[in-house]
Parts: sequence; structure tokens; C-alpha cells
Amino acid sequence: MNLVYADSAGNVYDHPDYLSLGRNAEMITEIMEDELIPLPEGATLVSLPFTRPVGMDVATGDMKLLDGDYQAVGALLPQGFTRILLPGYVKSDKSKLLPLFGYTAVVWKENGFYVAARETDNPYYWNPIHCDPLELENQVKHIVAKYPDNRLYEHLSNCALGYECLTASNTFLNRWEGAVPVSYSCNAGCFGCISEQPEDSGFPAPQTRMNFKPKTEEVVEIMLEHLRTPESIISFGQGCEGEPSTQAKTIIEAIKQVRQQTKMGYININTNAGLSDHIRGIVDAGLDLMRVSTISALDDHYNAYYRPRGYTLKNVEKSLRYAADQGVITSINYLVFPGVTDREEEIEAMVEFVRRTGLKLIQMRNLNIDPESYLAIIPKAQGELLGMKQMIEIFEAELPDVILGSYTHTPEFFGNPSGSRA
Repeated sequence: MNLVYADSAGNVYDHPDYLSLGRNAEMITEIMEDELIPLPEGATLVSLPFTRPVGMDVATGDMKLLDGDYQAVGALLPQGFTRILLPGYVKSDKSKLLPLFGYTAVVWKENGFYVAARETDNPYYWNPIHCDPLELENQVKHIVAKYPDNRLYEHLSNCALGYECLTASNTFLNRWEGAVPVSYSCNAGCFGCISEQPEDSGFPAPQTRMNFKPKTEEVVEIMLEHLRTPESIISFGQGCEGEPSTQAKTIIEAIKQVRQQTKMGYININTNAGLSDHIRGIVDAGLDLMRVSTISALDDHYNAYYRPRGYTLKNVEKSLRYAADQGVITSINYLVFPGVTDREEEIEAMVEFVRRTGLKLIQMRNLNIDPESYLAIIPKAQGELLGMKQMIEIFEAELPDVILGSYTHTPEFFGNPSGSRA
């Protein structure tokens, strides 16, 4: 399991005299054989700026920094894969922040790259290789020309072609889960938000947040255009917007108008679910699926990351419980991080949270963050660090009726062929 590293020009090498190491939070650790899988199709190798690679000297068994002007290397995984360990590195400049990606430990083994990860869902639907650039470009031109006055399609065209967002791309390709952003504001100030950052945060936001309030008719046009097949999903709440439920009035009216015209497909919302009354109205309007973003079921950890404005984790739980009681298929967008999510107290709290809320699915999503900055703002560990692999096994044992996955699925996936609200 040779150490993988990069030079300043971005060339990637393996070192025959050093074994690769991983990180669990601050702790540098060995990588076990059963934690590795071949580098998945659609994954990307990246160098970590302002870092130095750490490996284990084969001859002595000592952990050492690699001499020379080299950088650590990590893998960015496609949806469907959950990382087990971060890359082994130390920062050469502690004042610098890593770009907002989910870095995974990578090794060279048996003439190929391997990563410390586990497949947790079918990767086919979110593999970038299945999004043909030429077809997408043609479809963007076609849809924008078909709806020349719809500002949302113009906004989404940049998301699809500029940011290469697969959800936005699906909107133009009329397949699977498509996007319909509605909100320019948010009731949380998430640490490391990908669409809006304070000027002094040190994080460059990789996306630009939408800056207008869409009209109901613009939202309805996108929903009707996308909901043409039984397996189609249209989703409020994207990385390019704030909290969708802040625009509950628009969402509620759009759902009602769409469902008066078609029963095809499913309507989903990706939300922090803090505005319980707004969520109740959206659910009652005819919502089918709801995915709630969370990083923890512990208040102090949740608050440190989300920095909620005017709501608490109890509001989130209330929203989830109400939606589940009304027949909505609920899941959490669980932002996981090796060395934090796998703490004993985090696991215990999440198991009880899932039981109380009636969740059907835990979507394991690798947290895109600068590790040192994240670890600096959250509470210190109180219990034993069990490891991501054991954490997943505990969830499987303690929550046998809950599916572990990576993205939103239609009701058929859960054995409900007639639909979630039938």
C-alpha cells in the first residue's frame, strides 16, 4: 500500500519505501486492507495544497514526512461512496485553508489506486461519465429557447454547464432527480457553506447563490417539464440557493398547481427543516419526499456547524416527525467526517434520533471542508472513537429497517410501488 504523493506540477507518484497512512480527525493512523476498495469510476485524484505527505517508513515502521517539495494526494469520490479515512498529511502552512472538498485517503496497491471508502449506494446515476457534455449543451440550448422568459432555466444553465452540477444537468436532460431552486436567503449560517461565505471566512465559495425570487409560474414550468416519467424527481433545495422553505408560499402554490395538472413523478425538498410551520404547509400541499440536512443529533455540534437563526434541532426533529406521519418518505443528508461522525456519543445520539423521527433512509454524504477549521469549531470527543467502518456496521445492526445510501430514491426503492402518499 504505497504512499501516493504529488509534485508542485501536479504529477502523481507512488513511493516504494513508504506506506500510505490515513487520518481520523487529528489522528494519523494505519490503513487496513478491509478499509480499501479500488478507486471508483468517476473519482478524481487531487493534490492538497499547503500540505506535506506523511507515510510509514517500511524499513523502520516510523511515521515520517516525505522530504522534498511534495504535497499529499487525496481522492474526491462520486456519490454512492462513503470515505473511511482522510489522507495522511500535515499542513506546511497552518494559516492556509484547503478548498471545500471531501478528501479521501488513497494508496497505490497491486498496480492500481485504492481508496479508504465503502460503496453505500448504486453509483450509476451520479457518475459524471453518464452525462454527455455535447448532449447536455444541446439540451440546455433547447430548453432555454423553449422557455426564454424563465429566469430559473437561465440560472440553471450556468449550474449545469459552468459548475457541472449533475442535478441541474438532469433538469435539462429530463431524467432522474432534477433541480428547481427557489430561495436566495437562508435561516442558517453553515460553516463552509458552498454558496455564500462571509468576506472574512477564508473560504472561497465555489458556487454563486441565486440572487432573485422566482415567480410561481417559473417554478411550475420547470416542474411540469421534468415530471414526465414515473421515476422522475424534482427537488427544491440546491447548492446554489439558500433554505427553500423560506419561500414556502411559492413552493406550496407551485405544488398545488402542478398536482392539478399531473400526478406523474415525485416532488422532493432538500431542507434544514428548521421552519417547522413552513414545512408543515409544504407537506400538506402534496410533498412526496423530504431530505433533511444534518451533521449531528447533538445540539452543541449541530449549532456549531449550522449556526441556526431562529430554530433548534428540536424544530428539525418536529418537522421530520410530522412529514413521516403524513406519509412522506423522509431521509437525512448526513454530513459525515472520519474521526467525528464515528465518535461513540455521536453514534448513540444519531441512532436514537433516527428511531424517534421514523426515517427511511440515511444518505451518507462526505463533508466538504477544511479539516482543521472544522475540528476547531466543534466540541471535543467525549467517548471512544470507533471508526467509520464500525459506525456503519452499528447503524446496520441497530437500525435494520433503515436503508443506508447516498442520495434520494423514489418510493419504489422502499417497496411502495404505488407512491409515497398513496
